[in-house]
Amino acid sequence: MKTGIFFPDQRIRAFAALGEVMRDGAKGVSSGYAGRFEGLTETLHLTNPWFTPDNVRLALSSLGDTLTEPNLRRWLSAYPELQEERQPVTVGVVMAGNIPLVGFHDLLCVLITGNRLQAKLSTKDEMLMKAVTDTLTSIEPSFRNCIGLTSERLTGFDMIIATGSNNTSRYFEYYFRSVPSIIRRNRNSIAILDGTETPVEMELLGDDIFSYFGLGCRNVSKLYLPHGYDVTGLFKHWNRYESLRSHQKYSVNYDHNKAVMMVNRESFTDGGFIMLKESSSVTPPMAVLHYGFYDDGEAPENGPDSSEMSLQCVTGHGRLPFGKSQQPELWDYADNIDTVSFVLKKSLIR
Repeated sequence: MKTGIFFPDQRIRAFAALGEVMRDGAKGVSSGYAGRFEGLTETLHLTNPWFTPDNVRLALSSLGDTLTEPNLRRWLSAYPELQEERQPVTVGVVMAGNIPLVGFHDLLCVLITGNRLQAKLSTKDEMLMKAVTDTLTSIEPSFRNCIGLTSERLTGFDMIIATGSNNTSRYFEYYFRSVPSIIRRNRNSIAILDGTETPVEMELLGDDIFSYFGLGCRNVSKLYLPHGYDVTGLFKHWNRYESLRSHQKYSVNYDHNKAVMMVNRESFTDGGFIMLKESSSVTPPMAVLHYGFYDDGEAPENGPDSSEMSLQCVTGHGRLPFGKSQQPELWDYADNIDTVSFVLKKSLIR
């Protein structure tokens, strides 16, 4: 079935209304549609300990803040081809579940462009994603025939977007080899400090590092510091994250990784809730933050250990502002691959 205007106003208004519901749910509103999100915020940690109330609220408020009608229209204005007649396609989406609602942006890109979504949900984030789709279809019933959710193998799709680890990406590449695809792998984010950061900026850097326990690809996992930088002075800026130590699963990881480094006689600086270790790697274990030093005039993000293919975000002066790594805009695409353009390539009628 052909569609006339490919992103009619009701789709934009529906997602804007969903954004308002998300913001209300994050604020604790217990009435109306927001009540379901408010309830999940307080209970999801019982089935997934990583989805603490604070982390679920952060995800809901961050997404809700982007889903406003002016913001949606600004984003979509970059795609004049959306006004052309087209044939809807079915886009399969294999969603991750490392942080709350991590698969939402793919859902948004598929549905707001007038296509059909066939999503394989992560068991870690199933309840929250179902709350999103149920709310969306209640706000705008025309979406009901456009959304399919499953925990089984995906079938009947024209294109695929799959997110997983470096290991599962090889399976995805083989299994989905016959259809257009976006295959996402492990990514990391870094921060580059120049030594002139204010205390407020350093506190915001803590948000980039510790939000969602550092489990997101947009979380800063390594610091690049000017030679002579005193790493022991970092901890005082992140005192409000000392409570991470009281989280049972985080604490187990902290104790385990500390023990491993001690047994291996590795050098590290212990902050009581996070350990700093000098390393060329941008992928530390949980509760460990890697760092390295750079020379004046050097661009660490272009170094051999942090190639463009492995980086999601780079924060610092002249780069992404501190505190914004986990607050992407609608046009900040994962892996810098324009998902909307990808979807539109197949659905455009020639």
